[in-house]
Amino acid sequence: MGVNVNKRNLFGNHVAKITNFADVFTAMQRFKSWILPIAIVLGIFFHEYIVVLQPALPYFIFLMLYFSFNALDVKTMRFTMFDFWLLLFQLVVSTALYFLIRPFSEIVAQGGFVTVMAPTAAAAIAVSLILGANISMMSTYLIACNLMVAVVAPLSFTLIGASPDISFWSSFLAILGKVFPLLIAPFLLALLTRWLLPKVNDYINRHKSLSFYVWAVSLTVVISRAIEQLINQFYEHRNLFLWMVALSLFLCFLQFFVGHLIGKKYGDRVAGGQALGQKNTVLAIWMSQTFLLDLSCIVPTLYVIWQNLYNSFQMMQKEKLDKKKRV
Repeated sequence: MGVNVNKRNLFGNHVAKITNFADVFTAMQRFKSWILPIAIVLGIFFHEYIVVLQPALPYFIFLMLYFSFNALDVKTMRFTMFDFWLLLFQLVVSTALYFLIRPFSEIVAQGGFVTVMAPTAAAAIAVSLILGANISMMSTYLIACNLMVAVVAPLSFTLIGASPDISFWSSFLAILGKVFPLLIAPFLLALLTRWLLPKVNDYINRHKSLSFYVWAVSLTVVISRAIEQLINQFYEHRNLFLWMVALSLFLCFLQFFVGHLIGKKYGDRVAGGQALGQKNTVLAIWMSQTFLLDLSCIVPTLYVIWQNLYNSFQMMQKEKLDKKKRV
């Protein structure tokens, strides 16, 4: 009899722990708009310690996309004029920007080019879930944009690259090697989970906002690395740095603004802004350091900060709007 009582108590403790975890998770949901500023502050002030987590970043991104893609119904994915206009903007503006700035500074021109050309960040899906955007639209553009960059960027690097040893095929395979494991692999795994393990898929969908918190951890690591790079480069290139600050801030405003306009025309203002404005800056920084002049990576590095400050602002506005609706 005493054994049965102990078992019931033990079971009750486990249930209490699960309930407490659910309460904590619910509380975190209420303060999700503050998670990004906290991640940014941690990245800025503790970058020396957090940057050691950088090798784990690909795994965080993989998990984040896997959680997000499980909520996706592939049948609803369609390439539309929404995707066409966003892709055209990236191609035309990145090229025009490069040739416009090149007479003044090759480094700044390459930084602007790679920031606009950079594909949509995987994190855009996680943020879109929070902001209520159409995930099918976002996922279609995420895949189309990344594949476009994998083909177009190597061709561009052979024309404007700082190294004469750069060839189309070497850069194409290198970029594809970065894109495929972190984009296509979680997409295919999510499809298999949906097909073979529907109960697991349902469970993940009920907790799909976990992708946002995985992203918050990823963001802290990315910010830490960005701050470390900026500190190392600032004193040696102070005058150039100020131009890069201005350019990165302008590009952040421009891309979110145009993205919102295009998205509004096709029924989802938020999806348009996230698709065009939220960049895979990790890939952009890597491309800058690998194929272009090394200092050009400062522009996408600064862009990390601006785009996430804006995302934080959007989440706060969304939270205020939700509270008004509940009242």
